[in-house]
Amino acid sequence: MRDPSGRLLRLLSLLQSPREWPGGELAERLGVTTRTVRRDIERLRDLGYPVHAARGSTGGYRLTAGAAMPPLLLDDDEAVAIAIGLRTAAAAAVTGVADSGPRALAKLEQVLPPRLRHRVAALAEAAVALPAPAPDAVAADPGVLSALAAACVTGEDVRFAYTAADGATGRRLAQPHRLVAAGRRWYLVAHDTGRDAWRTFRADRITEVHRTGARRPARRPPGGADAVTWAMDALAGGSGTIRARLLLHAPIEEAAPHVTAWQGVLEPAGERTALLHTHGDTLWYLAHRITALPIDYTLLGPPELAGTLTEIAERAARAVRPRPH
Repeated sequence: MRDPSGRLLRLLSLLQSPREWPGGELAERLGVTTRTVRRDIERLRDLGYPVHAARGSTGGYRLTAGAAMPPLLLDDDEAVAIAIGLRTAAAAAVTGVADSGPRALAKLEQVLPPRLRHRVAALAEAAVALPAPAPDAVAADPGVLSALAAACVTGEDVRFAYTAADGATGRRLAQPHRLVAAGRRWYLVAHDTGRDAWRTFRADRITEVHRTGARRPARRPPGGADAVTWAMDALAGGSGTIRARLLLHAPIEEAAPHVTAWQGVLEPAGERTALLHTHGDTLWYLAHRITALPIDYTLLGPPELAGTLTEIAERAARAVRPRPH
């Protein structure tokens, strides 16, 4: 790369990746010698960029965080990716993001070159906004999410106030595992230390998060399940022991809008069908949940659920039959 200014910008873009770059690899990427790379590194340092150099066979160059870090440099795809994220921020169930996202996007668009502004403008024209949240969809507090996320990473116990579905409030001591975004809500998958059991907590019902500083070895949900599987399974029926499988006569992309997180977990079963896994504590609870689906389906199991569904169907049929005068 012969243009020194363009090469310097390309070098800076590479160094902003979260890794160390060996001098030889940087030279290969830029099409120059390692001596030129060293010279360009010194130029960046003169401009105020804190470039750290590690010696040895495994060493390399990387940018370090600094109080006076110069402006962030993004390549074209990175800038457009951020713009896409900001445009969709209004759909995030996090307090304040719907307001701060457009403000940040406006600032970004002011410094984008014309060719990128056109790409972002095309996205705005072609994109369709998601519907507004349901009336009962309360946004999670970003401070709560940040504190829980930090505890998930460090394996640190946290105490927090929690409001249950029935309105009862109490204090919990838990070891956070993962945060899961399901539909319009955020959930915390954690080991509830006080109850010695795994739980899924709605993040918008969590307040007064206090990080205790106590750390434990990392835990995993029972059975080795990942956080998403555990959360969706819990939302599909909590601790219910009666499991059901339904073949939905609709493609998964058509069925998904009609199946909320608490109704079950979907998986594709062909071009025109999808499998729904759900469970509950009683056959009646399961049957009423299933009959609320606005999609044709076939019950795959358990067999005993068929009788309950038949009873509900017959009662509904009797309710709409004309009565003799």
